[in-house]
Amino acid sequence: MERILVTGGAGFIGSNFVRLLFRRKRKMHITVLDKLTYAGNAENLSEFAKRRNFRFIKGDICNGKILDEILPRIDIIYNFAAETHVDRSIFEGGSFVRTDVVGTYTLLQRALAHKVVRFVQVSTDEVYGSIQKGKFREADPLKPNSPYSASKSGADLLARAFHVTYGLPVVITRSSNNYGPYQHPEKFIPLFITNAFEGKPLPLYGDGKNVRDWIYVDDNCRAIELVGRRGRVGEVYNIGAGDERRNIDIAKKIITLAGADEGLLTLIADRPGHDRRYALDSRKIKRLGWERKVGFDEGLARTVRWYKRNKDWWNPIKEGTFKNYYRKMYRERIMKASRGKGKS
Repeated sequence: MERILVTGGAGFIGSNFVRLLFRRKRKMHITVLDKLTYAGNAENLSEFAKRRNFRFIKGDICNGKILDEILPRIDIIYNFAAETHVDRSIFEGGSFVRTDVVGTYTLLQRALAHKVVRFVQVSTDEVYGSIQKGKFREADPLKPNSPYSASKSGADLLARAFHVTYGLPVVITRSSNNYGPYQHPEKFIPLFITNAFEGKPLPLYGDGKNVRDWIYVDDNCRAIELVGRRGRVGEVYNIGAGDERRNIDIAKKIITLAGADEGLLTLIADRPGHDRRYALDSRKIKRLGWERKVGFDEGLARTVRWYKRNKDWWNPIKEGTFKNYYRKMYRERIMKASRGKGKS
């Protein structure tokens, strides 16, 4: 029986990854370790709580004592644990360094000590920085432009160093922008979907022409699981769907799918260091046998339907401490934009 540890498994991608593993119906035992910060939600995993081959542990990957208790019974680690939101990293960079860098270092250190068979470091395309033309390949230099992407770059380099220096069997995945069910409403697509349902402004940074390569979360999870089984130790694998879209075009699609008023779209002052375009060359992961299954239009429609049907999941989040964050990030920008509209 394969013994799997999923760190950050109560978050957006992590919980979808756990669902994927259980759908595979292999002989395995899954342990989830999650600190349950604002972005982690134990309810995301409630359907598995009574399974004999599932265990949830509330804890921090920075806590070596907890890791020493867990890892003697683990074969493979999928490290999803991270602070992930660029906007928050601009104002709260310290927590990103602690979790993404110090936490990953602690996890690598303990994985080495307990002779874990494989360590999958789950990363992001944002470590490469912005690209005007072409696509990033795995060997391209890392040029992070936000505290978030810098912290993830640090984690990637530590993972690589543990492989080269100590022989830890590490593989690294770098995924493009994910979307789908269970994503925290601080992120672009769920924020705009839920705001559209609530009749609130859709605050779009700058001119809205920033481009991202979007991948439906299930497609990303399949790729990460494949790398865990068949990826070559010491290698990096880009995971992108090739669905490049401008933010403003996505916003307009969300308005249409949600049946909302077009006047809700509000261009606001841009955030600092906003990368213009991300794009990944994903030929390497495709050579392992992976391919995208869900196109962007289909995936976005699925996502809008999920949020429409699951207001009981996202409404408490938006009515809680998220309100203070939202005011801090958007209130003044929206007010300025609204005054500008009135003058035009």
